[in-house]
Amino acid sequence: MPADENASDVLLRAKIDALCDEGSIIFDAFDRRVREREFHPFVPADYTTVRDALYRHRAPGARFLEWGSATGVITIMADLLGFDAYGIELDASLVTTARLLAKQFDSRATFVAGSFIPSGYRWRATADNEESSTTGDGPSGYLQLGHALDDFDVVFGYPWSGEASMMLDLMRAFGRNDALFLLNDLNDGVRAYRNGRSVVR
Repeated sequence: MPADENASDVLLRAKIDALCDEGSIIFDAFDRRVREREFHPFVPADYTTVRDALYRHRAPGARFLEWGSATGVITIMADLLGFDAYGIELDASLVTTARLLAKQFDSRATFVAGSFIPSGYRWRATADNEESSTTGDGPSGYLQLGHALDDFDVVFGYPWSGEASMMLDLMRAFGRNDALFLLNDLNDGVRAYRNGRSVVR
């Protein structure tokens, strides 16, 4: 045990490790049942990388939102770390899975089915960026949450190819200027932004 880590920290890490292991099992089953038969945009993030990023930016009580929360592992992880955590997911069956997983880990994370794109937002692709094709269409999840995007202190996004620019633009358009945006890049890990600018921590 590290010198600065107490017993409760050790138990928390063990619980998060167990959550990540369970999330991997759930994804493997989902992959066999769904993704091997037809396209589905759900691909899990590297849970270890995200966990480390959430530890670095840990802010108990801060309101956290995950865009495209899938089976809920990252949102539940944020809740266990003390965030007031919410997830929006377009696939209602995955929302059901996330709620069951939250119950299994005694998490208060909240999940709703819908789109993380606020009503009225339109992404305009240009020659310098790609058009996003994986966000899907659906009713705004913010209506069910009872919170607008600018109510959140921390937002986590895991973009497919072509979505990073859109997500940054979306945060500039609808997020709070001082909100922390954690963008999970396949090559660079989790990068942090405030008001569209990269921050280091």
